[in-house]
Amino acid sequence: MAKLPERLLLAHARGEVLFITGAGISMSAGLPDFRSLVLDVYASLEGGTHGILNDIPPGACNNWLAATTGLDSQQCAEVNRFIRGDYDVVLGMLERRMDGSAAPTNKVRSTVCEILRRGGIHPAPIHNALIRLADRGIALTIVTTNFDLLLEAAARRQRKRIQTYALGGIPRPGRSDDFAGVLHIHGALNKAPDRTSDMIVTDQDFGEFYLRRRVIPDFIYDAARLFHLVLVGYSANDAPMRYLLNAVAADGSRFDDLKERFAFVGMESSPNAIEIEDWKGRGITPIPYSSAGKHAALTNTLLRWSELSAINGNPKRIDAELKRLVRTPRSTATEADRDLFDHLIRRSATNERNRMAALVSKAGAGIEWLEAIAAVGREPKRGAP
Repeated sequence: MAKLPERLLLAHARGEVLFITGAGISMSAGLPDFRSLVLDVYASLEGGTHGILNDIPPGACNNWLAATTGLDSQQCAEVNRFIRGDYDVVLGMLERRMDGSAAPTNKVRSTVCEILRRGGIHPAPIHNALIRLADRGIALTIVTTNFDLLLEAAARRQRKRIQTYALGGIPRPGRSDDFAGVLHIHGALNKAPDRTSDMIVTDQDFGEFYLRRRVIPDFIYDAARLFHLVLVGYSANDAPMRYLLNAVAADGSRFDDLKERFAFVGMESSPNAIEIEDWKGRGITPIPYSSAGKHAALTNTLLRWSELSAINGNPKRIDAELKRLVRTPRSTATEADRDLFDHLIRRSATNERNRMAALVSKAGAGIEWLEAIAAVGREPKRGAP
């Protein structure tokens, strides 16, 4: 599993974390990422161009020369942009070419909605974990750039009532319980199947809401002053990620009241130092994990975090963890187990610490574990709840 910074865990225990989720969390439920979505749109609307695009390997960038025989200059331009990974630009070019401003219906957006409404799509375990982690104690709040309603479905499975907000209807960030719900900052699928929702899918859409209206940058900046933003389900080159990072990084370089931002970063091998520095250079603290097994480490990490959450974790599971930890002498326990024990004590209020001390003492904890509890109690206040 990924190794989580304790400062992030303590911030979460105080209700000061806001998760922002991307396409990666819904891929495990069978929905496409942005690249695959573009391919699916072309497959539905223009099979010839789709065949060419489909032969382009992911990450080709400028090192690939596509065979564009038979395509006109506009289609060739779209292929070139696809090779570069500018998927928002590709959809914008396709929309302007195919639909124009006078078209009675928008084929591109209708197709996007049809693809995302495919049947048989259900919340994945990562959606369930994120809904639990999104609980701040007084409200459940999570931000997403996804159009699907899988987070809402996961909330219903957990019998939690939650509202859906999109674009201009999103509440202003705040610490009160008014700032709640699943906040679709790029728009959401309309529940009426015959309607295509307002969704940010093209370069012009991004320009409209990020640059001209500044709706999303203003929202992100306000949220970053109040909460530690945690990005889940993005790669560094995702179009939404580029815009989100630009929205935060520009202000982060000028103002010191923005809280630390984090991103879960999947890596194919051991932590890549260059990639880690790339994220840091964008003002984001990366949390690396192995992307093997369809990013199983990410799901496992979030599930375990949600089970041990200080806000709404499973009390029996937390007590069972404490008993498990003290069965081994502290001197021979792993560093991870020692860190977990200290964190569970550190994040707790005085009465809860006393209860935990009695629990592990009854479970046969050695003097080293009890001394660790006392040592944590002597630490300066670190913002524990």
